[in-house]
Amino acid sequence: MKETVANPLHLKSLNHISLVCRSVEESTDFYTNVLGFFPIRRPGSFDFDGAWLFNYGIGIHLLQSEHPDNMIKKTEINPKDNHISFQCESMGAVEKKLKEMGITYKRQRVEEGGIYVDQLFFHDPDGFMIEICNCDNLPVIPIAGEMVRSCSRLNLGIITQKQLQTFV
Repeated sequence: MKETVANPLHLKSLNHISLVCRSVEESTDFYTNVLGFFPIRRPGSFDFDGAWLFNYGIGIHLLQSEHPDNMIKKTEINPKDNHISFQCESMGAVEKKLKEMGITYKRQRVEEGGIYVDQLFFHDPDGFMIEICNCDNLPVIPIAGEMVRSCSRLNLGIITQKQLQTFV
């Protein structure tokens, strides 16, 4: 396979993220009951506590901290902090569910050329930031080149030519 500048390592997709946590059990509960992930088999040769979860084409590997009492838990919800983002079908439904679950969140809206992206930010049990958004409203436009697409190819049809011209 020929190496290209666009993909020098021949990557195919994001496989998983790993998160060190105070309590694998508490984090597993959060990622399954709040975000809809499900447990999957983890190699039995591992000699440390953890859990593997999967959904939406991505894995989350939870690793038990060796020093859970020394972990600093972030409490301020800062959208500029490290985070993982998930697209959703209905921002209203997500916000309603977060309120029902008693999860503190911060709402934000981004506007670009008449296109709006709504975002909700909140923490997992260890203070890792989670974002839920309707980011597929915003087209992905490379700085160089002519390819234009949406984060969700299904929504590409709703982007009008006039909206695209405002980005170029």
